Formats: sequence, structure tokens, C-alpha cells
Amino acid sequence: MEAPSSLPLAAHLCRELIRIPSVNPDDNPGTAETGEARCAQWLTEWLAKEFSGVQVSTPEVLPGRPNVVAKFPSNAPHKPKLLFAPHTDTVSIVGMTVDPFGGEIRDGRIYGRGASDTKGPMASMLAAIHNVRDLLPQLSHEIWFAGLAGEEAGQHGAHALAAAESFDLVIAGEPTGLDFVHTHKGSMFLSLTTRGVAVHSAKPEAGRNAIYPMADVLRFMRDEIAPWLQTFTHPLLGHSTISVGTIRGGSKTNVVPDLCHATVDIRLVPSQGAEFEEALFAKLRALCPELEIQVHRSLPLFTELRHPLLEKLTDQGSRAVGAPWFCDAAVFAQRGSPAIAMGPGSIAQAHTCDEWIALDDLEKGALFFERFLRSLLPSASR
Repeated sequence: MEAPSSLPLAAHLCRELIRIPSVNPDDNPGTAETGEARCAQWLTEWLAKEFSGVQVSTPEVLPGRPNVVAKFPSNAPHKPKLLFAPHTDTVSIVGMTVDPFGGEIRDGRIYGRGASDTKGPMASMLAAIHNVRDLLPQLSHEIWFAGLAGEEAGQHGAHALAAAESFDLVIAGEPTGLDFVHTHKGSMFLSLTTRGVAVHSAKPEAGRNAIYPMADVLRFMRDEIAPWLQTFTHPLLGHSTISVGTIRGGSKTNVVPDLCHATVDIRLVPSQGAEFEEALFAKLRALCPELEIQVHRSLPLFTELRHPLLEKLTDQGSRAVGAPWFCDAAVFAQRGSPAIAMGPGSIAQAHTCDEWIALDDLEKGALFFERFLRSLLPSASR
């Protein structure tokens, strides 16, 4: 196993970041070490140590869960702003088959939670910025970096920063194989509840079983809603989809259940807006008037390709692509800041039981972002 000092900067940073637990506390994190505070502190100290004149702040977006926002020096006021914006939280470590916080290196890969999503892309971005740190003031854009809290559930960090600042372009760090995602699906996470009356199961007619109406709702989703969603299409993203994720009901076999709860994941294409949501809820409540619905929305993304910085990414060999997943880029785009998602690695390794990223990919990412930053130098300074 290589010592950290022998690693290229991107790999060293990725390993250090993996070793800091920053699991999103929502649902079942699988560890008591949750939240982004330790990761934010490490990033703050590293940025202050490595960059002269950087301005770093750590505004809290939730109690004990800060963003890290860094503004690098510029030689002129009022330049357009370019933001590199990976997220600092990771998903749960439940079921992992490797040490989630070990940063083990073997067979040319670095393993651990966040290696791919998205501490690897973050490390490549930071290494690239570090490699051109003496040139940053001269670039055509004022360079910002943000480690965003809460992307994996709620996107709280992105909402907070997007409300406070606007940017000429936001590059959300995600594992895209260094292509750039300019459009992706949105989501509606539905939390559904049906209620009944609990009685002894020897006389079920005296009560009301909460599972039965939920079963009708879920069967309706499979047989009627899923085919309807397939009529909403996008040339890059395909069609809208639905998946029932969880169902819980009842407390004991011989008690008629008085409560049933299910969660549903609907992935949206950009054409599905408020009218679609109203129609969906009308269909569900026509079937089950007492159905309780709570919804959490994550926005779809669409950024026009006619942006000078996107052309520079294309010049470096990146391709414009779409994605079925969602990320923080859409939050900024909705607020008027053009945004994309990109970074080294593959989404196929994200959230897996043995999450990893190739060391070669980390280095390719750092070199790609470095070339991109150098392309922002005025011609006479290159």
C-alpha cells in the first residue's frame, strides 16, 4: 500500500476526504458519525494553508451542517464567477463490504464511501485549482469552490448558496467520466399514508385494514401510472419512470393494521411540471380519497449548450450528455445560474457496497480541469 506522500495530489486528497466520515444523517446512515462538519473543517484548513488570499466561509445550512465556500483572489473586480461545486455528504454505509472510511488502495483503485460520489471529483477539482493557483487572479473568471452539504437528501447546501450568489457557470462535481451533464431528470419522492382502525384479527370486520387501500394504490401505480409516465419523453433522457421503494404496515399478525406507509420514486423529464403533478394527485385521490400524500421535489436540469465555457469544455474533449439521476446543478439553474455536472469516475460505482474510483481517473480529472482553467487565461498570458 502506498504512503499518502507518494500519491499524486488528487489521489492524496481523495484518500484524506474518504477517511473523514460525512454520511448524510437522513434515513438509515449506518453510523453515528454523520454530517458534514468534520469534512468542512478539514477543507477549510487545507484551503487556508494552500492558497494565499483565499476567502473561506462555512455558513451553516442546517444545525451543525455547514457549506464550505471559498473565493479565490482576482486581479479585477466584477469578473463573471465560475463555481466548482461538489457535495461533501455521502450516502449510508449500510451493507458495505469494504471499510467505508479506510481509503484502501489496491489494484489501481481507491475504495471507500464517497470515492466516486463525490469525494473523487472534489479531489480532482481541488488538485486542478491548486496546480494553477498562481494563475487564478489572471483568469477571465473569478474562481469559487463550494463543498455543499446535504445533496444526498434535500439539497440544502445548494439551495442556500444559490439563493445567496449567482454565477456565470456552476460545475457540480459528479462522476460522469468527464463528459458534462447539461440535462438530467428531476424527481418526486412521494410519501404515502393510509389509515385504518385496529382490532383483533379474529374479527377483522369490526375494524378497517389500512394495508388494503395502500395495496390498491400501489397496484394502480404499476398498472396505470407507470404506462402513463412512459408517454412523457425526452430525446436524451428517455421517458419518465416510477418505482415503489418501501412499504410498511401493521404491528402484529393478529392485529388489523391501522397504519400503512409507502414511499415512491418518480423520475421526471423537463416537460413534467405543475400540471403533471396536479393530474397525478387527482388520479390517486380519485382511487383512494383518504390517501395522504407528502412530496419532496428535486428539479430537472436543462442548460443551453450555447455557453462559451461549455464550448471550452468541448474543446478539451468533453461531450454534452444527459443523465437519469438528479444533482445540485438543477438548483442553481433554477435560480438563473447556468449549471452542469461533471467529474472523473463512473456513476456505476456510486452508492455501491464496495465504492471505488480508479487512481488513473482521478489524475485524468485533475489534468482535465487544469487544462480547462488554463484555457481561461487571456491569450497574451498563456
